[in-house]
Amino acid sequence: MRWGILGTAEIAGEFVQAVARHPGCRVEAVASRDPARATAWANRHGIPRAFGSYLALLHAGVVDLVYNPLPNSLHAAWTIRALESGCPVLCEKPLAVDAAEARQVQAVSRRTGLYAAEAFMYRYHPVYDRVRSLIASGAIGTVRTIHSRFTFYLEDRSANPASAELAGGALRDVGCYCVHLSRWIADGEPSRVFAFERRSSVDDVLLGMMDFPGGILAQFETGIAAAERQGAEVVGTRGTLVLERPWHPGVREAEIRIRRWGAPDEVHPVEGADPYFLQVEEFVAVCRGEREPKWTLRDAVSNMAVLDALYRSAREGRAVAVEAFDGGALSGEPGPAGRV
Repeated sequence: MRWGILGTAEIAGEFVQAVARHPGCRVEAVASRDPARATAWANRHGIPRAFGSYLALLHAGVVDLVYNPLPNSLHAAWTIRALESGCPVLCEKPLAVDAAEARQVQAVSRRTGLYAAEAFMYRYHPVYDRVRSLIASGAIGTVRTIHSRFTFYLEDRSANPASAELAGGALRDVGCYCVHLSRWIADGEPSRVFAFERRSSVDDVLLGMMDFPGGILAQFETGIAAAERQGAEVVGTRGTLVLERPWHPGVREAEIRIRRWGAPDEVHPVEGADPYFLQVEEFVAVCRGEREPKWTLRDAVSNMAVLDALYRSAREGRAVAVEAFDGGALSGEPGPAGRV
């Protein structure tokens, strides 16, 4: 299956490497609004075709699947155009600027019958199968709170994450991971949220809290103007499950730690894996009709609804209810034809 890439974002380099390891795929083409940039990027990554516009690639009829790593403000529009051109789309997170745009993407996916997915690659790592089994087995007792962080210091303030015009900001750029993980652990949607932010042109630092039905509370820290920090802890009645690298668990080996007061850490090693490759593998298998997706666009819309509420809370200085979306399915809940 032939992939086309819209844009030459840095993350697209990871994607090219992942596709190269898949025996049934190749990256056939890349497009940029700058033809010279497209050609140079294609040459550097061994891609046979380069196009000087995104539409030219979509209309050329030379690709079967599309990867969209464009700036956030362009995710929904170009995912929709790619779907309407006849190509399933793997779109970088966040799927859209807000939940309303995400619903538009879902509507087009349903209408065309073509699969579209949000590229949260971390969730495909096998460490999360082990996390789920440990929690289900009662290793930490009943889950009470979830804590996560994803921050980094953006030196170049002209870069996309610092651009309001391109829908940047800490929450959309990296905080969306914390929201997604919290929803997955809680296995549901928060009923209300509260957030504080420090803002320049975008949210540079944001602290958020989520109140889940069933008694689970979650809090997170995200930023593009603070030293790099990653991590997640799930606190139960009998112990704490710790992930020191939740967003990049490990290609060679990953590990989960269970901590109990006054006792040595209980270490659970997990075989390493490349989540970028596993994401590509699943996407291709779903498009071929070989399996049902683990994650549908319902999840993407629900995640965006939480981000919308967090931004509103930070703006208004109060707790905000999260807009319910059709049951807020997290995974394994197919739409029409089972894949949208």
